[in-house]
Amino acid sequence: MFEKGMAVEIVSGISGKSAFPLWSVRCLLAVLLLFAWVLLCSCGDDHEEQKVVHLNKLQKLPAEEQVVPPALRLAVAAIISPEGTIQSYRPLVDYLSARLGAPVQLVQRRTYWEVNEMIARRQVDVAFVCTGAYLQQGEQRIMSLLVVPQVHGKNTYRAAVIVRADSPIASFQGFRGKVFAFTDPLSNTGYLYPVTLLKAMGTTPDRFFKRTIFTYSHDRSIEAVLDGVVQGASVDEIVLQHAQEKDPSLASRIKVILRSPEFGMPPVVVPVGTPEEKKARLRKLFLEMDRDPAGQKALAKLGIDRFVAPDPHLYKMGCPPEQCPTFKR
Repeated sequence: MFEKGMAVEIVSGISGKSAFPLWSVRCLLAVLLLFAWVLLCSCGDDHEEQKVVHLNKLQKLPAEEQVVPPALRLAVAAIISPEGTIQSYRPLVDYLSARLGAPVQLVQRRTYWEVNEMIARRQVDVAFVCTGAYLQQGEQRIMSLLVVPQVHGKNTYRAAVIVRADSPIASFQGFRGKVFAFTDPLSNTGYLYPVTLLKAMGTTPDRFFKRTIFTYSHDRSIEAVLDGVVQGASVDEIVLQHAQEKDPSLASRIKVILRSPEFGMPPVVVPVGTPEEKKARLRKLFLEMDRDPAGQKALAKLGIDRFVAPDPHLYKMGCPPEQCPTFKR
């Protein structure tokens, strides 16, 4: 049926003569190519459509997380025992946190020296320190005054040298050869004042007393006297008054044989180099506490009337440069 001389091709790799003429194969190939092109175009459209659908289904990017302001680090020297410090200062911490809109961290240390070290290294933002700790910073000037507590209308306080009510000791000279309690080596009322008395007498603690101990808080010094661990101690008069308010029986069990001259109240300080804007904001916050009901509650818990601007004349440097402690910055 094929004419003589017609060319024959092999299709699909099968040997033998094809049953289709060449023009038919070419037509078939053209149809297949056209179908493949249409299929590819169709797949491409579907692919693009799928990409669009995929993008439409993407969730919105999450909103940026709110940045939490850094915590204000508030250091408190161990004027009273750690347990009492937490109870007394918790309302103040809560008040400051609410007013600043940022968390406030209460930092406690066992000794005044440790608190001064933290101030020197700027590891805290604000601190309640003892007057002696401020005076003993020496020429280094690691801290600057912020505000001062006012108690019973005064911004000064005194040391009270105490004995048990049944003690025969009636003067400081009566402690010769006895056991005496100091609070902290940097405490103004609990160490510097009695040591100054000894210096005026031409003696030292080692030569005068039989033995001395450090209690590292005024309330513990009071307990040491009551328990007969020591024959006497020098304590912060305000702490003694607060202890007597909590336990009225102390008035009949403790006897004050000597009171010091007036000293500047233990101040609130900030590290030297604190930005003025931050310092001004903190000062304003403390000075306005007594006008706020929540602030009044926090002050009452501390036994403070209000905070006032400091009088620098009450805080003269307490030691010559060659005798002052060195704090690491």
